Amino acid sequence: MHELNPSIILSNAYHNYLRPGHKVIAEMGGLHKFMNWDRSILTDSGGFQVFSLKDLRKVTEAGVEFRSHIDGSKHFYTPESVIDIQIHLGSDIMMPLDVCLEMPATKEQTQEAALQTLRWLDRALKVERPQHQSLHGIIQGGIDPEVRRFSSLETVARNCDGYSIGGLSVGEEKVHMYDMIDVCTDIIPKDKTRYLMGVGTPQDLVEGVYRGIDMFDCVMPTRNARNGTLFTSHGKVTIKKAENALSKKPLDENCDCYTCKNHTRAYLHHLNRCDETLGLRLHTIHNIHYYLNLMKRIRTAIAEDRYELFYREFLGSPEVDK
Repeated sequence: MHELNPSIILSNAYHNYLRPGHKVIAEMGGLHKFMNWDRSILTDSGGFQVFSLKDLRKVTEAGVEFRSHIDGSKHFYTPESVIDIQIHLGSDIMMPLDVCLEMPATKEQTQEAALQTLRWLDRALKVERPQHQSLHGIIQGGIDPEVRRFSSLETVARNCDGYSIGGLSVGEEKVHMYDMIDVCTDIIPKDKTRYLMGVGTPQDLVEGVYRGIDMFDCVMPTRNARNGTLFTSHGKVTIKKAENALSKKPLDENCDCYTCKNHTRAYLHHLNRCDETLGLRLHTIHNIHYYLNLMKRIRTAIAEDRYELFYREFLGSPEVDK
């Protein structure tokens, strides 16, 4: 990871809470020392994971009661306890508990989710935290422009350290996601971090930056890597395909990651067929490198005042999954 050179990584509060436990991690000196990571760490609230336990959780004004997916034990998340967990973890950027709305949803459900998220944010902001730990407000509102605008204005009015856009990339059409990003970024101050949660494809990153987004997180590069789907300058490569069995080419001749510099498609194809863990790691190294390099290309284009051109050229390139 140090060689790949990310400036920040995400660690999941829900999983850390269940195993080994946030108090254990605090006893070990916090996440940075526990896993020997000397750069920034963002922790999510764990709310998304809890809300995904559809048959194992109950939502009230007080918080969310849920059962562990590991052993069925009962737990209760409140806006205050979620912040306390992250204080113990010692992350640099924290997320409050929010309502992750299932789609499709009615306007009334969308409005209530946004209001509940705001009420929980107010409670989270009252929790005293170390000065070095910043807290992002999360904007909700589904794909309803009116509710998104309301949530954006109200969240920004609370003067958080940064702002996160939640509740997108959950099955809605891309055009709706992009429209909702526009609504939010028109309101979020330009001097505060704009974080689009759970997004996305390479095209989503390029489109998001075009609309003013600064930061993203997504399982896509690592999950796709484990499934044998690799991102390249020529488009996606499915390594299990027979066409790769005798290929002496790297995944991407334009890539200088460890995987592409040292191994052929044939070797990766072989590892995939054998269910060899090394293959999953080599795939992951490549996909993370691809994503980080894409963001580096984006930053360079912005610095050179040519992002509009980069944006147009990228949308017409094989990298876009048409």
